[in-house]
Amino acid sequence: MSDNEISLTATALLQHYRAKTLSPVEVTKAVLARMRQLQPSLNAFLLIDEEAALAAARASEARWIKGTPAGLVDGVPTSVKDVMIAQGWPTLRGSKSVPRDQPWNEDAPMVARLREAGAVLLGKTTTPEFGWKAIGDSPLTGITRNPWDRQRTPGGSSAGAAVAAATGMGPLHLGSDGGGSIRIPSSFTGVFGIKPTFGLVASSPPSPFAVVSHTGPMTRTVEDAALMLTAIAAWDARDPYALPFPKREYRAPLDGGIKGLKCAYSPTLGYAKVDPEVHRLVETAVRTLEGMGARIEAADPGFASPRDAFWTLWTAGCAKIVAGMSPAQRAELDPGFALAAARGARLSAVDLIAAEVERAHLMQKTNAFLARYDVLLTPTVAVPALPVGQDLNDPNTEEIWIDWTPFSYPFNMSRQPAANIPCGFTASGLPVGLQAVAALDRDALVLRLARAYETAHPFAMPAID
Repeated sequence: MSDNEISLTATALLQHYRAKTLSPVEVTKAVLARMRQLQPSLNAFLLIDEEAALAAARASEARWIKGTPAGLVDGVPTSVKDVMIAQGWPTLRGSKSVPRDQPWNEDAPMVARLREAGAVLLGKTTTPEFGWKAIGDSPLTGITRNPWDRQRTPGGSSAGAAVAAATGMGPLHLGSDGGGSIRIPSSFTGVFGIKPTFGLVASSPPSPFAVVSHTGPMTRTVEDAALMLTAIAAWDARDPYALPFPKREYRAPLDGGIKGLKCAYSPTLGYAKVDPEVHRLVETAVRTLEGMGARIEAADPGFASPRDAFWTLWTAGCAKIVAGMSPAQRAELDPGFALAAARGARLSAVDLIAAEVERAHLMQKTNAFLARYDVLLTPTVAVPALPVGQDLNDPNTEEIWIDWTPFSYPFNMSRQPAANIPCGFTASGLPVGLQAVAALDRDALVLRLARAYETAHPFAMPAID
């Protein structure tokens, strides 16, 4: 297969399988070869299981020959973020503290749905320790690098998934997002990623970060994300927060256009500091959407920065993870994670309830705002990708990573669907993203707007070397 064929979308691969012009086996072999080529320099995977992937590809090929594919993504190479359990593979969560000698005999709900639909599971992608921060490094796997500039981070916590998507190491990638962990690395690497409505994609076991953690697709195209969301959006009894919605088809409404959509544009949410190049590129993208028929109004959603409330909820989750660890395990933790956990351990029950009350008020404000507007448009991240090994963009004005990600975590707190739409490059060639947010259960609308922009400005991918 040529480089162009290896980088085919899931949608295109399925067309080839149907026409018998490509087979899942040859596609999987080619993707595995690319992974072997790029893994040493990019470090996107914690685990690559070539034997299992090829066995799944051979089974898929047999089904396609018979004309009986198992499901929507039969034969499509797919990765799983290493915070999600997958049968037969250790789930180490980017940490040396997780024991490997466990049964590993269960699939998380979204992994199970992909396996049932015939996906060829390639392996586990890298994440910072327990997905706690927006940078792509961990004590277990070291540094994951951005394919646009290997001296830059791809962001996190779905770091390896973003890099794999951008470089054609499979078309479909599972990410999770508790404070921006799908959208931030999607923005930094120039891929499409959507954090669906909370509970739309079932997850288990429950995240220590509780009701701010979402699961969703990371892909090179909007159509592939819609395909993947259609496959994984399903109720599962193991998830106490899963929404009991009937199955939906997210591809059908994609090309409905955006003429007449009422969109709010908030370049700062009323309080954020934004890099000038990011501001310019996002503003240009918003004007492009306006030229395509969207009705754009400048409007902030009306809430104050929820930084402190989010950090309370987040560090409480970190403390919960660390609570049962031995001194030897704690000694091997990411120092920043250990500090966050120590902060969380000092919180009181009143602190947590106060943060939950603030989250409830934020939900009320965003619900009311998105009853007046179809979509809210903002930058995805306030800055371009940071240098590797650097947790803060501006240490003089920032204390923690959420200080340079002010646009993502509010919508984890409010539970709405939110997506990163690649919208251009800085002068130094780093991708920038536009964020689109819609009301609860309007995921299809977010996808439709993203598809409209992608049609006008197809997303560019980095050179493979």
